[in-house]
Amino acid sequence: MTLQGRLKGFLAALRARKKQYDDAHNFTCDVCGREVFAGERVCTACRGTLPWNDGVICPICGRKVREEGVCISCKQRRPDVERARSVFEHEGEAARLVVRFKRGEKYLFRTLAELSLPLFEQEFSNTQAIVGVPMSEKALKKRGYNQSELYAARLAELAQKEFLSPVVKQRETAPQKFLGRTERRENLAGCFHVRERKAVRGKRVLIVDDTFTTGSTVSELAAVLKKAGAAEVCALTFTSVTEKNPYGVPPKPSRGRKKGEKGRAQN
Repeated sequence: MTLQGRLKGFLAALRARKKQYDDAHNFTCDVCGREVFAGERVCTACRGTLPWNDGVICPICGRKVREEGVCISCKQRRPDVERARSVFEHEGEAARLVVRFKRGEKYLFRTLAELSLPLFEQEFSNTQAIVGVPMSEKALKKRGYNQSELYAARLAELAQKEFLSPVVKQRETAPQKFLGRTERRENLAGCFHVRERKAVRGKRVLIVDDTFTTGSTVSELAAVLKKAGAAEVCALTFTSVTEKNPYGVPPKPSRGRKKGEKGRAQN
């Protein structure tokens, strides 16, 4: 073996050892920052305050609802997944973990995956392959990493399942956060392409992403995976945004607003 080959092998081994150490060691809680002593990513006290999505949920999209049954959104347009589930409601520290993860705190992929593992084992243990949501080249270059794929790959590793990257995002899309439900769906139409159809053909595939808002992203991705031959496609997200109008009735405008005064913009 050449000197260059030996050097590459040494660096690869060094990276593997560093990854093994980082995966196994943690010294502070990723929520409150206090010191921990058993390597946990989130301390016991913070786990108790996180908004676990363990109440009444829609059996299809998995979001919190006020009463048992399918939510109005899924009745109007069912997402293209067999079922979706989320670990937390998109509130409080769970929502902040997602924002921090997307804004540069790359290491949090381990935290999201470890907190998601129990739900995965409960709901999706028969999964054969796990995929993340692909990003366009431009978006990936801007952020520097694909948070969805990091999270999905780590969950696959913990669950001892196959991780795949068979899909590419073939065009740039407008930021979803500024769009409504219909606009989100139209914005994503045709943006994903399965380049490795054999990898998913006949398999039960799980899409893993950070947040389920309207379901447009996982639905569009699921549709192309099923078209490529996947036997079943489900979705697991770290958080989900609670349906604001679970019965299809929009909230009444607040009283006392002066005529012609515009309401405060919603995030």
